[in-house]
Amino acid sequence: MKTTVHIQNLKCGGCASTITKNLTALDDVSDVIVGVEDDSVTFDYSEVHTLDVVKKTLAELGYPEDGERNSLTDKAKSYISCAVGKITK
Repeated sequence: MKTTVHIQNLKCGGCASTITKNLTALDDVSDVIVGVEDDSVTFDYSEVHTLDVVKKTLAELGYPEDGERNSLTDKAKSYISCAVGKITK
């Protein structure tokens, strides 16, 4: 199945790099495409529970799903993920 999740705190290519690296490492996730312009993450998966795993992983990285709680802590995590993504890009 292919799906798109719209997220918060996506700022740049560093963010996209962090998200791509972390989601690609998950079992059952492939073809990850991060759309910085529209704050989206598109990916393929086959198991129903994988979507929840991806959303949880994104939130833990500081990129919660659009409409979900976006605390100061989540925003801080995203800035750190962004910086790490720029360094390891």
